[in-house]
Amino acid sequence: MLTFSRTIHTIDAHTGGEPLRILMNGLPAIPGATILEKRAWLKEHRDDLRCFLMNEPRGHADMYGAYLLPPVTADADFGVIFIHNEGYSDMCGHGIIALGKVLVEMGHVERQSPVSRIGFDTPAGFIEARVAWDGQRAGEVTFRNVPAFILARDLEVETPGFGCITGDIVFGGAFYYYINGAQAGLEVRPEQVRALIQLGAETKAAVIAKTRVRHPLEPGLDQLYGTIIDSAPNRPGVDQSNVCIFADREVDRSPTGTGTSGRAAQLFLRGQLPFGQPYVNGSIVGSAFTVRVTEKVKVGEFDGAITEVTGSAHISGFNQWVLEDADPFPTGFFFR
Repeated sequence: MLTFSRTIHTIDAHTGGEPLRILMNGLPAIPGATILEKRAWLKEHRDDLRCFLMNEPRGHADMYGAYLLPPVTADADFGVIFIHNEGYSDMCGHGIIALGKVLVEMGHVERQSPVSRIGFDTPAGFIEARVAWDGQRAGEVTFRNVPAFILARDLEVETPGFGCITGDIVFGGAFYYYINGAQAGLEVRPEQVRALIQLGAETKAAVIAKTRVRHPLEPGLDQLYGTIIDSAPNRPGVDQSNVCIFADREVDRSPTGTGTSGRAAQLFLRGQLPFGQPYVNGSIVGSAFTVRVTEKVKVGEFDGAITEVTGSAHISGFNQWVLEDADPFPTGFFFR
């Protein structure tokens, strides 16, 4: 008789082409007073669940997901932990946009016209999302991000395949190394994705080897998440195109929400983007986010900025995942 040791329901969505698999049931009780503590417990005790959802044969090397939890602060409606092929994220802008779309569209929050508000507790801090609601459909989602700042400017690293590369380390909810692809003779185009992955992986490794990435206020965020490579626009109507290579060589199909936030802060703090002016950031597949700086702040000793990022998401599936007792791959496998 066929039996299953695990049955899980998810709602799958995408934001600008980047997937988000939202776990709707099956989470254990997770101890911890903060989202960072809960994330640490999951990483140590129940990483099998992440592997089950992200890895093949149920997922793939570029899969991305989210766990919804009870909130831990008074202003939040949900807690959220983001997962990917290597582990757990500090924050995820495309994930917030997809969650906003799904939660309002499916009636999991009180819907108000013209905008429904949702508060999220994330490992990086509190995020407020505003979801357009016309009485029938959920539309664009705008989120107010945690403070962004430049940690290191004009940092040079040596790479095996591309020589010397220069860029900034910027925090926009996670730490990224921001570089222009022209240094390596590359543009953000799908036909160059393999070379872009190599550039992202090599620069990330080189930065980690050269310098320690430290958040001035929260040691739980002390990690370089990936490299963001920008170039001239690959489609009309955007100010630039960029691609984020993160985790274990994962390629973000969206413009990257936290990356877009960090890019706007980087340009603003370098005097290249006026306060409040919209900036349109394009992705490698042609989707776009709009961002603007809304507030000047301090992050420890660093000058920083609050940004608001706007984008759209779409529901792509309602899925039931099972684990047959005889399945030889209960946590799947990572294969590229």
